[in-house]
Amino acid sequence: MQTDLPEILAEVTAAFKRYEQALVANDVAVLDELFWNDPRTIRYGAGENLHGYAEIMAFRAARPSVGLERELLHTVITTHGQDFATANTTFARNGRIGRQSQTWVRRPEGWRVVAAHVSLMPPAP
Repeated sequence: MQTDLPEILAEVTAAFKRYEQALVANDVAVLDELFWNDPRTIRYGAGENLHGYAEIMAFRAARPSVGLERELLHTVITTHGQDFATANTTFARNGRIGRQSQTWVRRPEGWRVVAAHVSLMPPAP
C-alpha cells in the first residue's frame, strides 16, 4: 500500500478544503454531503458525542451559524492507498486552540468523513 500518492493526496486535500469552507460558511448541505450517510458514522465534538449520520445532521441544522470563523494552524493529510486518508489540523478560534481529526474513505459517491473528532485545548493559564 502506497502512502501519499500525489493524485489521491490532491483529491483528499480538495475534499478537506471544501469541508473547511463549508464549515466556516455554515453550508449545512455540503457538510451533510461530506459525511458518510450511515448509522456507524461518528462525530465527537467539543461538547457533543454524535453517533450516526442522523444525529450529525440534526446537530448541524441546530447549531448557531455565527462565530464559526477559525484559522488553521497546522494541517496534516495522509493517504494510505487509494481509498483511505486521515486529516488532522489544529486551529485557533476566539483565542483558543482546537484540534480536529477526520477519517476519510472513498465511497462510490466520493470522499466521505466516516469518523471525526473536535476538541479544544484548555485555556492558557
